[in-house]
Amino acid sequence: MAKLSPIESEFETTEEAEAYDAWFRAKVQAALESNGPDIPHDQVVAEIKALIDSKRRDATDLAG
Repeated sequence: MAKLSPIESEFETTEEAEAYDAWFRAKVQAALESNGPDIPHDQVVAEIKALIDSKRRDATDLAG
C-alpha cells in the first residue's frame, strides 16, 4: 500500500472513512471482549508466513 500524506485519504468520501472507522472499532472491541483462547504471536506469524509462502508458490505455478 502506498504511503499517503496526512492530508490524503484512501477513501473517496468522509462517509466511507467514517463507516470504515466504525467497522474497525467494532472489530477491535469484539476482539477485546472475546473469551476465545489467546494465540501466541509467534504462532500467528508462522501461520501467516506459511499462508503467504503457499500463495506465492501457487502464483508461481500458475505463471510458469
